[in-house]
Amino acid sequence: MAEEKVARNQDVKLKLRKEQLDILKKKVRVGEVSVHKEVRTEEKTIVVPVTTVELVIERKVFDPDNPDSLNGKMEAMRIPISKELIEIVKHPTLLEDINIYKRKFQKIDHIKKTLKSEKIHVDTTGNAKVINKEGEKNNPRH
Repeated sequence: MAEEKVARNQDVKLKLRKEQLDILKKKVRVGEVSVHKEVRTEEKTIVVPVTTVELVIERKVFDPDNPDSLNGKMEAMRIPISKELIEIVKHPTLLEDINIYKRKFQKIDHIKKTLKSEKIHVDTTGNAKVINKEGEKNNPRH
């Protein structure tokens, strides 16, 4: 604070000031999130039994010269009549249910600042007396 000396017959104007706080908030980015699904592939080997149905015709040919002989000639005919074919059907199965959302919340920050305030002080010399002090009525004392 600057001190002002008042000379006789000179008017002086003083402006008293005090500091006040203006609270400003600004939004800053503190992080970034990227969410994506990753598709992974995996080879699977599955053993599947497959059935085939065939008609078998067996023929045993005997020697006409020796019909009682157990040494006949064996012939077989195989005719496939049905078989199972493998059909693969893939279908998605739900593994997880994931929710992604933003959540806002507030917290209270306590901020301490020191503020300055100016007050006038009157110093007198000689017989100068202060007639009107702060808090007293406007009636001067005699």
